[in-house]
Amino acid sequence: MQTIVMPLLPEFPRLLDTTPSGAAWLVTANLIAGTVCAPVLGRLGDMYGKRRLLLVALGVMVTGSLLGALVDTYAVVLLARALQGTAMGVVPLGISIMRDELPPERVAGGIALMSSTLGAGGAFGLPLTGVVAEHLSWHWLFGGAAVIGLCGMLAVWLVVPESPVRSGGRFDLVGALGLSATLVCSLLAITQGNSWGWLSVPVLGLFAVAAALSGVWAAYELRLAAPGRVGAVRQPLVDLRVSARRKVLLTNIASILVGFAMFTSFMVSAQIFQAPPETGYGYGMSLILSGIALLPSGVMMIVFSPVTAYLSRRRGPRITFLLGAAILAAANFARALTPPHMAIVIAATAVTSIGAALAYGAIPALIMRAVPVTETAAANSLNTLARSLGTSTCSAVVAAVSTVSVMNVAGVEFPAAVAFVAVFGIAAGAGLLAVAVGVIIPRDRDTVTENLPREEIGADHVRISP
Repeated sequence: MQTIVMPLLPEFPRLLDTTPSGAAWLVTANLIAGTVCAPVLGRLGDMYGKRRLLLVALGVMVTGSLLGALVDTYAVVLLARALQGTAMGVVPLGISIMRDELPPERVAGGIALMSSTLGAGGAFGLPLTGVVAEHLSWHWLFGGAAVIGLCGMLAVWLVVPESPVRSGGRFDLVGALGLSATLVCSLLAITQGNSWGWLSVPVLGLFAVAAALSGVWAAYELRLAAPGRVGAVRQPLVDLRVSARRKVLLTNIASILVGFAMFTSFMVSAQIFQAPPETGYGYGMSLILSGIALLPSGVMMIVFSPVTAYLSRRRGPRITFLLGAAILAAANFARALTPPHMAIVIAATAVTSIGAALAYGAIPALIMRAVPVTETAAANSLNTLARSLGTSTCSAVVAAVSTVSVMNVAGVEFPAAVAFVAVFGIAAGAGLLAVAVGVIIPRDRDTVTENLPREEIGADHVRISP
C-alpha cells in the first residue's frame, strides 16, 4: 500500500487532472493515515480484541481500494489512499496475535516472517505496479488491492482465533487526538519540506507546533498512567512509563535508523535503473524491468526471516539486530564507494535486504520481551510508527539531496552521481548509529525489572521473561 503508486507519480497529474505536488499527496496521505492509525488500532486491539481490529483495518483498506478502483476524481482517489493507510496496523496486530496464540517454539519464526513483510511488500509492490501500468488501467492497482484485502479478511475470519488477552478500560480519545495532531504536523513538515523549503514559515511552524503538542500530549498521558490514580478506568493510548524503559526507547530509536538505512536502497536503486544512460549511471529501464531488478531484494527479505528466528533463538534478538544493522551500514557504505554497475546495484540491494530482514525480524522480539503482554499490540504499533518515521525521513532526505546537485539530459533534470554518493553515505551513517544504539540496548536479563514500580515487579517478571 505504501509503494504501489510511487512509480506512477509522474503520470498522475495527467490521469487525475492535478499538479505534481498534488500527485505527491497520494503518497503523503497514505503515510500520514497509516502512522496515525497504527497506534490507535494497536491500543484498540489490546482493549477489545486484536483479531476484531485486524478485520477492521483490512475492511477499511478494502473500502479505500474499491473507491480508487471505481472513481477518477482526484479528491476521491486521495481519500482512497488515506483509507488504504490503515493497512499499516495489520503487521503489529498480527505480531501480537502470534505472541498470544502460537506455540512457543513457533513464535520467533512467525514474528520474523511477518515483520520482514514490511520491507518485502514494498519491494514486490514496485514490479507489480510496473506490470499493471504498462498493460492495464491504473484502476487495477486499487482493484487488485481490494481483491487481496478481501482474501485476507476471509482467511483471517476462517483461520485466525481471537486472542483472549485483553487490557480492558476505556479508550483514550484525547490521547489519540493529541498523538494524531502531533504526527500530522511532524510528517507534513518532513514530507513537504523539500517542496515548501526547509526554512520556510509553514515548515518551521509545523515543527514548532508538533514540538508543543508532543509536550502537552506526553504530560497528559503520564498523568493518565500515574500509579494509584483513584477511579482510573481510562487506559492511556501510550503508557509512557513502559515506552520510556531503556530497552523499548532505544529499540524504537534504532528502528528509525534502520528504516532510513533500508529505504535508501529501494528509492535510489529504482532511480538508477530508470534514469537514461546519458546520465552516466542510468540504464533506461522500463517500470517492469526496474521492478524485476529489485525483486531479489524482496525475495531476500522473505528467505532470511527463518534465519532471523534461528539466530534470535540461539544468540538472542539483540545480537541478531546488531548483525542486521551492521550489514545495512556496510552495504550502504560500499554503494557510496563503488560505481553503479548493474550487477553491483542488484547485489547491493539484495545484501541490504538481508540486513533489513535480520534487523526487522529481531525488533518485535526486543519490544515484546520488554513490555507486559496486555500492551503487545500498542507497543508494536509504536514501533511500526518508528520505522515509518525512518522511511519518511529517508524520502525527504533523498529528495533534498537529489535536488542540490543535478544534471540536464535532453531538457530534463536528473540527480548527479555525486548526489547518490552523498545519500548512501548518510544511509551508512544511519546504519552505524543503529549499531551504536543496539550495543547499549540492555540484555534480556537486565530488563526484567527495569523502570517498574516495586508493586509491579512480580507480575511483569512473569509476563516478559523469555
